[in-house]
Amino acid sequence: MIPDFQTVMLPLLQQLADGKEHKLREVINALSDRFHLTAEERVELLPSGNQAIIDNRIGWARTYLKKAKLLDNSKRGFLSISENGKKLLNTHPNRIDLNYLKTLPEFREWQDSYLNSIGNETQETTAISSTSTPDEALESAYQEIRRALAQELLTKVKECTPAFFEQLVVKLLVKMGYGGSLKDAGEATRLTNDEGIDGIIKEDKLGLDVIYIQAKRWDTQPVGRPDIQSFVGALDGQRANKGVFITTSRFAENAKAYVKTITKKVILIDGEQLALYMIDYGLGVNTISTYELKKIDTDYFGE
Repeated sequence: MIPDFQTVMLPLLQQLADGKEHKLREVINALSDRFHLTAEERVELLPSGNQAIIDNRIGWARTYLKKAKLLDNSKRGFLSISENGKKLLNTHPNRIDLNYLKTLPEFREWQDSYLNSIGNETQETTAISSTSTPDEALESAYQEIRRALAQELLTKVKECTPAFFEQLVVKLLVKMGYGGSLKDAGEATRLTNDEGIDGIIKEDKLGLDVIYIQAKRWDTQPVGRPDIQSFVGALDGQRANKGVFITTSRFAENAKAYVKTITKKVILIDGEQLALYMIDYGLGVNTISTYELKKIDTDYFGE
């Protein structure tokens, strides 16, 4: 199990106890060994996919230890313990965490300065009081908002007419990059004679191949294997090899297993994934706020 960033603090300091400069990557690998992380845990990413979780947590442990003056400022990509850090290790603490750091005058000085800078002298931020790193707390809040929006969006989609839903899925695939413009890339077929096909879209801008769409605006009833088999039969009637089956509901396990056994390429998109795609590609939603996260450009300050 990947340790939280506070659990990492004491082992990180101990790893630097020899007083030498150590490469950050070597320290991360050594601590990963110490916590017996599996190969999968070592490369498991934050929800954003921008950084490995263990790298992020060790990075924030390093940040707080530096604020407490327990680490020295080393050159880029290196770490070293400070004299204060060595003295602290000589007291043989059982654990170093945020509560422990708050007993150190150097850390309290930084913390007071930080809280004053944001106009809050009494209430600590989530980053100071949580077991999550600030990155994780931010991403967790973002994912919670995203999930709530997806549920609300899916409810709206289920209230639409079947005809509107069929147009919606074609528009979504166009926004995802299939076929270019909506005018020449996608079309919804006539409801009275669709032969099991609800939409057609070009796979690329040149139209070298087409993808056939089946759209089921269902509430809670799952899409089963017979429904997928019927769609595959419709693909046969069009001499087609590729299809996308989209539903506002979910797919039964036998339906998922079936598409893995056939030679045709059939992609299944359930209601949850549909809503997330709509959010990602800006269909049926508006952006109300944008936050930019920035970091130091170390190249700028290089001499």
